[in-house]
Order: sequence, then structure tokens, then C-alpha cells
Amino acid sequence: MDRQRCAALDTEDPLAPLRVQFELPEGLIYLDGNSLGVLPKAAADRVQQVVREEWGRDLIRSWNTAGWIDMPRRIGDKIATLIGAGENEVVVADSTSVNLFKVLSAALNLVRERDPRRKRIVSERHNFPTDLYIAESLARERGLELRLVEADDIEAQLDDTLAVLMLTHVNYRTGRIHPMKQLSDAAHAAGALVVWDLCHSAGAVPVDLNGGGADFAVGCGYKYLNGGPGAPAFAWAHAQHTKRMDAGQLWQPLSGWLGHAAPFDFVPHYRPAAGVSRFICGTPPVLAMAALECGVDTVLAAQSLGGMQALRRKSLALTSLFIDLVERRCAGHGLDLHTPREPELRGSQVSFSRAEGGYAIVQALIERGVIGDFRAPDLLRFGFTPLYTRFVDVWDAVEHLVQVLHSGEWREARFNQRAAVT
Repeated sequence: MDRQRCAALDTEDPLAPLRVQFELPEGLIYLDGNSLGVLPKAAADRVQQVVREEWGRDLIRSWNTAGWIDMPRRIGDKIATLIGAGENEVVVADSTSVNLFKVLSAALNLVRERDPRRKRIVSERHNFPTDLYIAESLARERGLELRLVEADDIEAQLDDTLAVLMLTHVNYRTGRIHPMKQLSDAAHAAGALVVWDLCHSAGAVPVDLNGGGADFAVGCGYKYLNGGPGAPAFAWAHAQHTKRMDAGQLWQPLSGWLGHAAPFDFVPHYRPAAGVSRFICGTPPVLAMAALECGVDTVLAAQSLGGMQALRRKSLALTSLFIDLVERRCAGHGLDLHTPREPELRGSQVSFSRAEGGYAIVQALIERGVIGDFRAPDLLRFGFTPLYTRFVDVWDAVEHLVQVLHSGEWREARFNQRAAVT
């Protein structure tokens, strides 16, 4: 494979027209969409419209006339089509951490109401830290145990002491995909429930929550959904659980006013809204919601070109090419692959470890216009978003990596000064 062949692949790529949806600075190779997606061109105009017309001119009337009040459910329905959920099963609200607190609490309530002897939450040791922190606080508050295990040891922990298995579908460090249906079925067989974090899945890999046997799920809006920095997150609950909620058999702890059945009755006592709407808590952040909807629409634009399956095929082609080029052209420079080589186990990112200089190498690449990121203690991490990443971007990124390693420029002092965000 050479650069000319990569350019030919871009010419043949059926998803290539989707790149024009985004503001991409000339000469920049952006391989960090797994941390923050690129700005959709439509977002700036849409946010300006909300600011100048809906807020500036129509003011509070826009909750009705512009449909602000419906945003959590309307955008939730759009996301639902990307994650194998049904209509009225997803709401956009709050942050991933807050939503995880809600759904994990609800799952624990459901299991422990049935069997209070179940006192364990199990998660992967290298799960994203915010998930572990939320689970740790809930476990401490309720006198439960949070047990962290290696990925290959998860199924061995599924016994009659387990309450909830809490996993991220695609691991943020390695890009490894957990088999959703296999692990969900195994947890159910043990009498437990499963909570899935889709932050590194939604918009990047096919997800089938209903078909995969999931119980609850959360995810963020600012990675592959391109919703902007700090974009609102989403929450999902299986219909069988929301039915139990509607029957008064299950509750979630953050009973905010917009999760009320009739919020504008302004009554002093809480009465939950039907279905997943009870997971809405505070007032929707309208400007952020408007930007997020534009981001979700960039992913939905792929539906006429093959949808998530087409995105998945291109993602695997991009990541496979990157792995092959790095291992061939950077051999002898101490880079060890930490992402599964098997396509069926790999998300839309690639991570390599290096014993020395990982952070500095990433900084040297960034100065050259190749943006990836670093995850302590030793991972160089690169995300591949099929909506806008090209095959020539992969070739050029590896060429820059070769030059950084061969020249040793990463050893320069300026590349070794740690910034607050890595």
C-alpha cells in the first residue's frame, strides 16, 4: 500500500461526500474524534439561529413555538436509530456521569428489591474512570462491593452475588469491543442486570441494545456524534424496565422537575413521567442541544449510503491500514499494539504503547498537524471517524510518525512539558 493507492481508495469511497459536512482546517489530520468530534458546518448557523431568533426575538415563547421542550425526546429518537433502540426509548439529558448515576441506581433498585443478598457491582478494571467513580460512590453509599476485574475474567464473576454488570461497550484505552449479547445473556442467566456505556460506540460502530439484551445504557454526545465540547449525554432503559417504573415498582433517584408527569402543574410532590422521560432531570441546555442535533444529523446522513454498516466497513479498513503501516514502517521503535488485531473485536480507534516518550511523541505529531491523544501511562491513541477521515490521512499520519521517531525530535523539551489536558 502506498499513498497513491490510498488516494484511489478515497476516490472509490462511497462515504467520501459526507466529509463536506464538517469544518476541517486545511492541512490538519484529525485523529481524535473519539475524544471530540469535528464541528459540523450546520452547527454554527443553527446555534446563531437559536440565539438571534428563537432566544433573541421570540424569547420564552420558543419553548413552545420552536419546540425547545421536546428536544430531549426528539434528539433521543434520532440517536435511538443509531443504537438499536425504539421510538420513545432514549432521552438526551445531563452528562454521562449523571445519567450513569440514574440508570445504575435504577438497576440496583430493581435487582436488590428482588434479592437483597446481591451486593456486588462488577466492572472492567480499565473502564473509563468516571464510570468507576460513580459506581464507587453508589457502592459506598449503599454498603455494596465494586469489584474490578480484567476483561477476560468478567464471565467468571457472574454468580448469585452479582447485582449489576457495568461495562463500556468499546474500551476507551484499547478500543476492544465487549460482546454485548454474550455478556448480557450471561449476566441475566446469573440473575443480574447489565448497564452499558456507549460513549465510544454511538455513531462509530453498530449497536443493537434491544437485540443485544441490554437493560440500561448511557452515552455522550461529543465524540462520534459530533455534538460539540460538553454536549449533552443520553440515557436508555429497556421497555420492560420502564413498564415496571410506570407501575411504581422501580424508581431513579434524581427526580427533577422536567421528569415530572406534569411539570407545569407545579405541584409540591413528585409524580414521574411515563417511560424513559422520567430520566430527564433539569432544564435542557438549548444551545448545546441545538448543536448536538446538528452533530447527530451528520451521522444520520450516512443512512442513504449504507448506514452504520457502511461506516463500520470503512472504520475497519482505516484502522487495519493504520495498524499495518505503523507496524511495517515504525518497526524497531518500541511501539506495541494494544488494540485487538481481530476486526470483530476492534472499535474505531487504535492504541499503541511505548515505554518512553509517548506523551512527547503525540505532542510532536500535534505540532506537525496530526492530532491524536495520549492516555497515561504509555498509550498513544488515534481515533478514526469514517465520516471525515480519509485513507490519505492515514498514510500521511504514519509518515509524520515515522519522521518524528527517526529524527528523535520528540526529545525536545517543549514536547515534554505536560499540559493540563493530554
